[in-house]
Amino acid sequence: MTTIQSALTEATRLLADVQTTPRLDAQVLLCEAMQIEPVTVYSHPERELSVSEEERFQNWLARRLQGEPIAYILGHKEFYGLDFLVDKRVLIPRPETELLVEHALKAIDGVFREGRTPVVADIGTGSGAIPVTLAVNEPRLPYVYAVDISDDALAVATLNVQHHHLEERIRLLKGDLLAPLPEPVDVLTANLPYVGTSELGVMSNDVVDYEPHLALFSGPSGIDLLSRFFASAFTSSILKKGSVLLLEIGYQQKQVLQQLLQASWPEANVSFYKDYAGWDRVMQVIL
Repeated sequence: MTTIQSALTEATRLLADVQTTPRLDAQVLLCEAMQIEPVTVYSHPERELSVSEEERFQNWLARRLQGEPIAYILGHKEFYGLDFLVDKRVLIPRPETELLVEHALKAIDGVFREGRTPVVADIGTGSGAIPVTLAVNEPRLPYVYAVDISDDALAVATLNVQHHHLEERIRLLKGDLLAPLPEPVDVLTANLPYVGTSELGVMSNDVVDYEPHLALFSGPSGIDLLSRFFASAFTSSILKKGSVLLLEIGYQQKQVLQQLLQASWPEANVSFYKDYAGWDRVMQVIL
């Protein structure tokens, strides 16, 4: 029979040729396959895998060796301390996006402190990670709008809304950018596609081969959709005076987005927040 130690050693050896974190990948898959905590790997390395555990582990290992992201293999991903169902229909939630959530929660709290109940919306919602996280962490919110143009993405978002028992508080809407919103908003978040097709050659195969391109790419430089978003927001009345707009952006897009915003809202208050790698990642606009 195969033990935890022998399974982990062999999987790490195989993954070393194709992945940058082979031991971590092997351990995550093994723990999930055996339904054990990581501490068990070290405290009981002699424990043997059952036939079903080994079959499951080997199947998942083979998929990882082909480059499939672990989140898709396991069918879920942690984000902001919450568990989200994910598959190839949606982008995998990233740690950088937690920064967007943190600032959105601050903005929402600020509206409550003014004695008002904010109207909150998320554009390009994907798996629903942002609106679900906002609703869970801010129970004072009666509802949050979540918009996406993709039927596939909304299907996954529906599963996550149900997973977190938020059917009464998350209002899923299909449509393009701001068009489906039925009322003006106070806080608007958006993690729209911002990767340029010019970056295809330097991106990880895990991302390019498996994650939905509709949720990743936006023209050669990655700003096509963001440009259209600004134009849409400027010509509509959906953003209240004093509303807060929070966007996740590409690491080289600060300057060009500042210029775009200046053309539409020269009086707007604009701030940028860096991610854990030191890149400007979140753009905050107070109108």
